[in-house]
Amino acid sequence: MQSSTQPLPAPARIQQLHHYAYRCRDAEETRHFYEDILGLPLYHIIQSDHVPSTGEYCPYTHIFFQLIDGSYIAFFDLGDDEAANPSANTPAWVNHISFRVDTVQDLESTMTRLQANGINVIGITDHRIFKSIYFFDPNGIRLELCAQVANAFQMLQESKTAHASLKEWNKRKAQMREKRKNN
Repeated sequence: MQSSTQPLPAPARIQQLHHYAYRCRDAEETRHFYEDILGLPLYHIIQSDHVPSTGEYCPYTHIFFQLIDGSYIAFFDLGDDEAANPSANTPAWVNHISFRVDTVQDLESTMTRLQANGINVIGITDHRIFKSIYFFDPNGIRLELCAQVANAFQMLQESKTAHASLKEWNKRKAQMREKRKNN
């Protein structure tokens, strides 16, 4: 731990998301969905019998699909045909991964493609500054595709009110806590 008399170094400049990793039930089933249906190329695979960060024995295949910006969505197949369990205390709509597409037409085209492959799609949902569609991958992971409809000026205006909106939420949350405590 750093002494309080020495200044801390500046935080690293985080450039972009490198990858987000989930557990998958089956690497080939997952590859088919992300590569053949969504169009994300399988880009890299790591296979090992030992976890590099912990040294524990756990044979796995780690597969990476590349997005246009160079970031990845990745999955671990642990060889046991089990997908990750959903969180027991969180509604299914909360935890999700959202990918940006260029236009609302891209949303419509992808929705048609997903539905033709037997995938249930919710949307197009209007969030005012962007529109979205929602669906689940073969592992039960909720995905969102969104197309921003707000321009740069509108987004700048949104950013100017973000802290005030969070402050209002914090007040409301404190009231909800108090109400729960008194019930």
